[in-house]
Amino acid sequence: MNSPTRVITLVNVAHFIDHYAMLIFAAAVLVMGPAMGKTYTELLPYATPGFVAFGAGSLFTGWLGDRWSRRHMMVIFFYGIGLSMVSVGFVQTPLQLGAALFAVGLFASIYHPVGTAMIVSYADKLGSAMGVNGVFGNFGVASSALITGVIGQYLGWRWAFIIPGLATIAAGVVFMQQVAHEDRSGFKQAAAQARVAKSDMWRVIVALLVTVIAISTVFNAITIALPKLFAERLTELTQSPATLGVIAACVYVFGALTQYNIGWLIDRYSLKAVCLPLSLLLAPFLYFAATLSNEGLILVAIGVIIGLFGQITVNETIVGKYTAEEWRSRAYAVRYFVGFTAAGASVGLVAWLYETGGFMLMLHSFAALSVLVIIAALILPPELPAKTQT
Repeated sequence: MNSPTRVITLVNVAHFIDHYAMLIFAAAVLVMGPAMGKTYTELLPYATPGFVAFGAGSLFTGWLGDRWSRRHMMVIFFYGIGLSMVSVGFVQTPLQLGAALFAVGLFASIYHPVGTAMIVSYADKLGSAMGVNGVFGNFGVASSALITGVIGQYLGWRWAFIIPGLATIAAGVVFMQQVAHEDRSGFKQAAAQARVAKSDMWRVIVALLVTVIAISTVFNAITIALPKLFAERLTELTQSPATLGVIAACVYVFGALTQYNIGWLIDRYSLKAVCLPLSLLLAPFLYFAATLSNEGLILVAIGVIIGLFGQITVNETIVGKYTAEEWRSRAYAVRYFVGFTAAGASVGLVAWLYETGGFMLMLHSFAALSVLVIIAALILPPELPAKTQT
């Protein structure tokens, strides 16, 4: 029998790897351009197929997780994404780069519908488990900017993909040895902690879809653009890629702390009570970030990251609470298909907005999109205790 603590820990490590792998390119592209004879805006769209695969692939991987084995799917995740990262380190042309990044995104699509469903199945306190899981993913984002910057500066951008790829394969060996194929017959229904009235479920679906589309678009755009934004706006502080990576990592730490605290709050208060005040943060911080630089930009970027990562924890918990064990991977698959498809489109949007009006236009546009998050929070219905659902 699998130990819940061991399974959750290893799945959390996979969450770290998933986000780390997807964002290596965002930091490495700053030094890859000259090597491949392309500008930043010319090279950035080659990441689009990978982000599309990240979302679209989740439909199939989530179905396999429910119908076949979540454990086996996670083994494929570790080996597949590890080998794909290594392959990026050997590309010679932009076309090869796009193909290798597509493979990274395809194998990365396994994690969220499958790994998140495993967390819900083994969790005792759902909110806290989601919060801790989010912390691992957040540190993956933060570490990607930091470690890629350091490796890229001292060893070259190719090793920034090869080294984490080999480490991921090693982690896959550990997972395969420590986690057995699951027997779900005895799983607790961690989702059955709270419900809403059946007549209000349409409000949950609408609020979730609106929030997922808006947050996924803004989240992916900001995480991709942040290294470039800092490189342009923090010139009075540093011009070193490694130092910029350290600053970005420190900003993301606040997102990790937010996810942990939001998870703690979700276990004690209703989702609407947590979601509504959180939704008010993102739009104003993005708006003001458009005109700031240096220390002021760092402070506002912290607010943006808090708003983004806090909402992600809320979204994960909504799906976990309101879906049954037997089709939970598929529910997460739909959630991530919608979210990551929107995120994939944001890559080209970032390049177009930056070329058209720079970061001023880009950040103001995403601030406007974030107003939808406030509307979604207002739509979300109050929760009822499970015994009184109607």
